[in-house]
Amino acid sequence: MRFASYQREDGVTSWGAVVAGDSGERLIDLQAVAPTLKAAIERGLLPGIRVDNGNTLAFDAVTLLPPITAPDKILCIGVNYANRNSEYKDGSAAPSNPSVFIRFPDSFTGHNQPLIRPHESEQLDYEGEIVVVIGKAGRRIKRENAFEHIAGLSIMNEGTLRDWVRHAKFNVTQGKNFERSGAIGPWMVSADEFTRKQLEDMRLVTRVNGEVRQDDTTASMMFPISFIIEYLTTFCELRPGDVIATGTPNGAGARFDPPIYLKPGDMVEVEVEGVGVLSNGVEDERV
Repeated sequence: MRFASYQREDGVTSWGAVVAGDSGERLIDLQAVAPTLKAAIERGLLPGIRVDNGNTLAFDAVTLLPPITAPDKILCIGVNYANRNSEYKDGSAAPSNPSVFIRFPDSFTGHNQPLIRPHESEQLDYEGEIVVVIGKAGRRIKRENAFEHIAGLSIMNEGTLRDWVRHAKFNVTQGKNFERSGAIGPWMVSADEFTRKQLEDMRLVTRVNGEVRQDDTTASMMFPISFIIEYLTTFCELRPGDVIATGTPNGAGARFDPPIYLKPGDMVEVEVEGVGVLSNGVEDERV
C-alpha cells in the first residue's frame, strides 16, 4: 500500500493512503488512526491497516510533503554503485566500507514542489536514489534480518550543490543541506509490496526534461540494502521513521564534460520500479 504525507487546503498537515479510483488517484485521510505516518510506523499500525472510504481527498487538492515529515535521522550513502565509483578518475579501488553523510529534513521538499537553487551557487545537481524507511528499531542488525526492519520504500532526488561539497577537505555536509535543494516522495510504498529478491535488482531511472540521465539497478550496488542496514547499526540505533538514501548511479550532471547543472525551468523525474515517479521543477531562490 502507498502512504503519503500532505498539507490540506485548510493548512492542516496530515497523512493517508493513496488509492486508485475511477477518476484517478485519491487519498484516504488516516489522521484519526495516528497523527503522522511516522507515528503509525512507530505503533506498528501499517500491517493490515483498514481505510475508511468516507475520508477521501482529491489528490490534486493537497500539497505533498516528504512521507516522513520529521525523521530522527536521514542517513545517506555516497558512491554506492560500482559504475559511480569508476567516475572518480583518481585510480582509487572500490571502497571496503560505505561512505556515510547526514542531511537535514528541511533540505528536502515534496513531489511536484520546486527544487530551490540558492543565491550562492549555480551548480545544483540531481541524484536519483532509492530510499529505505525504517519500520522497527534495531542495533547491530544482521544482514539476514535487515528486511524485517524496513517499513517501506520511497524515492529521493538528493540535490547537491557541487561547489559547496568541496568547501572543506573531508566534508560534504554544506553542499548537501541547502534548504529545499532535494526532494523525497511522492509516497512510501509499504515493505509487504516487495520481496528481498526485488530489492536486490530494482531499477532506477532519472530523467531531466525527458532525457534519461541515470539508468541502473540495485544489482550494481557495491553495498546492498541489507549490508547498509547492518553497517549503520554497528554505530547507531535505527528507529522507526529513520530515512536511508542508498546511493545514486552514474550520470549526474557534474560528470558530463562540460558539467550540466540544473537551471530554473528544468524538470527532473526519478522513477523507481515498484514505487513510482518523483517529479520536481527547479526555481531560483526568491529574495
